[in-house]
Amino acid sequence: MYGAILGDMIGAPYEFDRSPKVKDFPLFGRGSRFTDDSVMTIAVADALLDLEQDADDDTIHHAVSKSMRIWGRKYPDAGYGGRFCQWLFTRRQPKPYNSWGNGSAMRVSSVGWLFDTIEETRRYAKLTAEVTHDHPEGIKGAEATAGAIFMARTGASKEEIREYIIQEFGYDLSRTCDEIRTAVSLG
Repeated sequence: MYGAILGDMIGAPYEFDRSPKVKDFPLFGRGSRFTDDSVMTIAVADALLDLEQDADDDTIHHAVSKSMRIWGRKYPDAGYGGRFCQWLFTRRQPKPYNSWGNGSAMRVSSVGWLFDTIEETRRYAKLTAEVTHDHPEGIKGAEATAGAIFMARTGASKEEIREYIIQEFGYDLSRTCDEIRTAVSLG
């Protein structure tokens, strides 16, 4: 979680920056701050740490949703997207909104640390994603991220993690960062 939060803070000034990417930049510079991703990372961890070990799916959904709304409302100016803001501040019990964005993957780091098996890790990643990101791609991103963290924590090599992510989730991990940046800028 430290890595997720520090990465969020360090990357915050560059999140929407479309200028050429460089590797020489200040670790903490002007505009470094925590964002919605850090707030939701803490909210998910807080919810999971308070759960009974045998909690059912509905209980987990409710706990995660409640914690995200409590933490999100404490920090309303953290940079939430429009649809997430509507979800966060609705007066009714919020419903997932079929998001396939990366928010579910951005907040899932604690899941990779809290569980003893890859199966449990994937189950909880899916459940934490579903409260907002119930599109299959949103769920897949959360499961892949939590799975990679779990595998790294339990001693898997980079190659083992890479192969697992390719086989289980179908991600193309053969492209370089420059190739990805070019595809994103053209898309």
